Amino acid sequence: MGTGRFQAVVIGASAGGTIALQKILPILLADFPLPVIIAQHVHPHQAGAAQTYKGASLLKIKDVDEKEAIRPGFVYFAPPNYHLLVENDHTFSLSIDPKVHFTRPSVDVLFESAADAYCQGLIGIILSGANQDGAAGLLRIKQRGGLAIVQEPGEAEVSFMPRFAIETAHPQYILPADEIGSLLIKLALQTRYEVANAG
Repeated sequence: MGTGRFQAVVIGASAGGTIALQKILPILLADFPLPVIIAQHVHPHQAGAAQTYKGASLLKIKDVDEKEAIRPGFVYFAPPNYHLLVENDHTFSLSIDPKVHFTRPSVDVLFESAADAYCQGLIGIILSGANQDGAAGLLRIKQRGGLAIVQEPGEAEVSFMPRFAIETAHPQYILPADEIGSLLIKLALQTRYEVANAG
């Protein structure tokens, strides 16, 4: 996946998160060089993300398969009712372990495992939501040297999750959803430049 600063993006969303994602995903073009991995709180029997977000991005949108290798060009979603983890070899694992913050998938589970796998190469984003899931995971990303971004609470459909993440993790960026997409493009271009000029 290259030797630039950033290697992957993880996003956590809950109530109101679909609205934010529909502002972010269309901005990411087909050549966006970082895989995007999303844990969104949904009903256990809800249709998978590939159906929910069909046509929302030029990137390929899919629900994660067990042991799948993480690749650029994709937006990966945790399947309903499964925790999603990133392994150190940059593959996925799915788990039906107990709920965390009353949810499965848990944003914290994804963020904490991804932080350990990618360290300073990870960008973590918290969007709209109604509980504290993701705050501890975003803090772990910062502690491992990654970049923390939170949706502006005043813009979020439900502000509790962004507010708790800000209080806990003190992110480097607090932005409206459409500006988050623009920042990701900027960071990806920076990463591409670093890879091209490595060595």
